Amino acid sequence: MLAESGALNPEHLAKAKAESEGLGLFVRSLVGLERDAAKQALNVFTAGRTLTANQIEFVNLVVDHLTADGAMKPELLYESPFTGMHPLGPDARFGT
Repeated sequence: MLAESGALNPEHLAKAKAESEGLGLFVRSLVGLERDAAKQALNVFTAGRTLTANQIEFVNLVVDHLTADGAMKPELLYESPFTGMHPLGPDARFGT
């Protein structure tokens, strides 16, 4: 559709699709992810657990990132702002 409309060159679309590991991730990276959808995506992780205040704060940072960027690579959890809470990122909050 983007290529047909002339809004995007087919070669650029193919490159963006490959670099973002799929067209869906590419589109979500442009428009973000709805906050409710991001929270639902993390429900599997938090189901059946009682989270501490620090863990909830960390999960909310992840939701904020997903809402803004649509997806995230796991290595981002070991970078700022996630390491601002603790230098070890999620390992310090959730154990290894």
